[in-house]
Amino acid sequence: MITLYGIAISNYYNKIKLVLLEKNIPFAEEALPPGQSDAVLKRSPLGKIPFIKTADGYLSESQAILEYLEDAFPEHSLYPADAYERAKCRELIQHIELNVELIARRIYAEAVFGGKVSQETKDEVLGKVEAGLSGLARLLKLTPYALGGHFTAADVVAWPHLQLVSYATQQIYGRDLVAEHIPGIGAYMQLIESRPHAQKVGGDRAAALEAFFKNR
Repeated sequence: MITLYGIAISNYYNKIKLVLLEKNIPFAEEALPPGQSDAVLKRSPLGKIPFIKTADGYLSESQAILEYLEDAFPEHSLYPADAYERAKCRELIQHIELNVELIARRIYAEAVFGGKVSQETKDEVLGKVEAGLSGLARLLKLTPYALGGHFTAADVVAWPHLQLVSYATQQIYGRDLVAEHIPGIGAYMQLIESRPHAQKVGGDRAAALEAFFKNR
């Protein structure tokens, strides 16, 4: 059985949890925050979450985990069969994570956790996130899913990341940059959230967030 380590407030943790659920892979969860203890670093080399335990050992980095789960459990595939379409799916995932989410992450300290981010950082993030979202809009099909008529790994990735980016930009800029730059994204997010596994992930995330802020 796969063991998933991390915390349910993490969008990357929820990405992998949704993969496991959608692929019907048996798994257990172990709540564990990121950290620099020897125990964590032996399993995740930078102390990041999520990471998983497999029959062969530990594996970190969410995209490597997603690819492993797809290869090791080919049933209920989350990638298209065609080589080009599979590459397009990976292209979209990389674009979301590198050109949108990674950039927006710089404002999460204030938008989500109540810290402070400099105005210089906010201004820089604004321009780069808008550019990233404009590029993403050119890749997305939303007919009705991210890449067409079938639910894929691209949807698994887009849903938790764009949800958080939407929230963060509203908190910092008073604007939902995701909705501004991607026509039809609201209906798309509702479609994903109508899926039972997304509802499970979303419910667990909400409970984890409530517990997190209560204990701060």
